[in-house]
Amino acid sequence: MKNIYIIDNTNTILNILKDLFHAENDFEFTSFSIDELDVALRNIPDMIIIDEDTIGVDIIDVCKILRHDEDNSITPVVVISSNWDKEHRIDILKQYIEYYIVKPVDPEYIYYTIKNIIRLMQVNRRVSPLTGLPGNVQIQTEMKRRLINKEHFAILYVDLDNFKAYNDIYGFSNGDEIIKFTARTIVECIHSVESKNNFIGHIGGDDFIAISYSDDYDKTCKRIISEFDKNVVDYFTKEDVDKGYIEVANRKGIIEQFPLTSISIGVVVVEPGRFKNTLEIGEVGAQVKHQAKSISGSAYVINRRKK
Repeated sequence: MKNIYIIDNTNTILNILKDLFHAENDFEFTSFSIDELDVALRNIPDMIIIDEDTIGVDIIDVCKILRHDEDNSITPVVVISSNWDKEHRIDILKQYIEYYIVKPVDPEYIYYTIKNIIRLMQVNRRVSPLTGLPGNVQIQTEMKRRLINKEHFAILYVDLDNFKAYNDIYGFSNGDEIIKFTARTIVECIHSVESKNNFIGHIGGDDFIAISYSDDYDKTCKRIISEFDKNVVDYFTKEDVDKGYIEVANRKGIIEQFPLTSISIGVVVVEPGRFKNTLEIGEVGAQVKHQAKSISGSAYVINRRKK
C-alpha cells in the first residue's frame, strides 16, 4: 500500500486524487490540516502533497520542517499552488522539494506525476543506500536473464572474514567504510575486464555478487584479493596492523584474537544447461564460498563442474 498524505485545510485535492485513483487499490490518500503536521510526520508516508493555497502559513517554513525531520528527510514532497511567480517556485525547490505544480491542476498531469515518483522510489529502494549497487531484486533479474539466454558466465560470491569482530572494535560507521571500500574494489576489478555485460550487486551487509564474462577467473579473483589486502590495512590502527590481529571480548568477557579482515570469493562457472534456476546456482555458490572461507586469510575457490 502506498500511503500519500495531503497537507490541506480543505478536501479539494483529496477528492480529486481519490477520484483519479479510484480503480487502484494500492494507493491510499489521507488529508491532514497544517495543525496536524506533527501527527502526519510520525507515520512516515510514501509521499507528501501540500496545497499551499489552503494551509495559511509560510510554505517555506513547512518545507524546512519536512526536510529537517529525520524520518521524512527522503520522503518526496509535491507542492501545489496558484502562485506562478518563478522566484517563489525556485525558493521552494531550493528546500529540496521534488515537484511544484501550478494550478489549475491538470488531472492527468498530477496522476502520472504521482505514479512516476512512486515508481522511482520503488526502484531506488532496490539499490543499496550504502554502496549504490543494485540489490537482491536486480541481482535475481540479471541472473535469470542470463540463464534464459543460455549464456556462459561466472558468478563470484564475495564476503568478508572476521567482519563482525571489526565492527565490535571499530564501530559500525567504520564498518560501513570497509563495506564501501570493498564495493569499490570489486567494481574496479570486475570492470577492468573488457566486457559490457559484467554486473556487480550488493546482497546486503558484507555480501556481494559479481557476474563476469571473463574466462580468466583466477586472474580476476587474484586481483580483487591483492587490491583488498593491500588497502584494507588503512582501516586499522597501526598497532593492530603490526600485531596482525584484533582483540575482542566475547560474551563471557574472555578476550579472543581475530585476524585482520580478509576477503573470501566463491566462484561458480555457469555453462548453458548446467543449472535450471538461480536457486541451484545459489546453493553451489554457498558451498564454494564456504570452502573459500575455511582457508586462512583472503582466498578464492572456483567450482568448474559441468553438472
